[in-house]
Amino acid sequence: MADDSKKTLTRRETTVAVAGLAAAATVGGLVAATPKPSQEKTPMSPNPNRMPMAFVPHGGGPWPFVELGLGPKDQENRLRDYLVGLGSIPKTKPKALLVISAHWEEAVPTVMTNPKPPMLYDYYGFPPESYQVQWPAPGDPALAKRVRSLLEGAGIPSGEDSARGFDHGTFVPFKLAFPNADVPTVQLSLKAGLDPKEHLAIGRALAPLRDEGVFILGSGMTFHNLRAFFQGGGGPVSEAFDAWLQETMKSPADQRDARLAEWKKAPGARAAHPREEHLVPLMVIAGAAGADPVSIPYADHYVDVKLSAYHYA
Repeated sequence: MADDSKKTLTRRETTVAVAGLAAAATVGGLVAATPKPSQEKTPMSPNPNRMPMAFVPHGGGPWPFVELGLGPKDQENRLRDYLVGLGSIPKTKPKALLVISAHWEEAVPTVMTNPKPPMLYDYYGFPPESYQVQWPAPGDPALAKRVRSLLEGAGIPSGEDSARGFDHGTFVPFKLAFPNADVPTVQLSLKAGLDPKEHLAIGRALAPLRDEGVFILGSGMTFHNLRAFFQGGGGPVSEAFDAWLQETMKSPADQRDARLAEWKKAPGARAAHPREEHLVPLMVIAGAAGADPVSIPYADHYVDVKLSAYHYA
């Protein structure tokens, strides 16, 4: 069956299916060092061709290639339209994508090195067509090597994985944004422990890639409480947390980073993120942004909870 086939699940089927969404993480034994102080402030280049960056909400499971049927269709369509338009944000075609997905954690930041990454269907309980979705973007071993060089130059140990494929935090949103799968793509893992300061430092180390034609993308969700998604009641919490997050992201860089480092103090923080893996990719994007101004191109509702996206030009 073609990968754009759609099937509407019952609420019971969907609850079972999405409750099974999980990151596939293989934790090694290395421990990251404290970033060098010199990396704490990465100056931004005046290059007018610098690539933008984006943190995007990627929806749930194989949506929209399988209809979940949980919330109003117009809400789903607006998120889908935002993701489709994401590919037109760069002024010139990116040389490569570097994706920090919520669905991969390792003991140290780890890059995919496979020149032909396979698909990693890191969800279960969905119809057969969910496991036929294809997004055959090539990998980029040279970019993976460059990422490791930048991280290690900042005193951040790193690793590589030659077997891992694209998880749904990558192939779902970017199949919409780059349907031809013609831009080389590398995933970078989160670091186990999910420390926000460490991920801000990772972003600072990676900032030079923006002047090298690399479109850096964080893929997660600004609200990720599955129980609230399926049982309802998450709306007020999501509104409060999203308001705090928008205020934070609009703040001057020093204040923004300090607030992100203390995100657990935000209104409704733990109700919005019982576990923060879907928020932490935003820390990497913020770290790489330096003092660049932020824009908020998407701030809407999906399954009746408030979500937002953040871009840096």
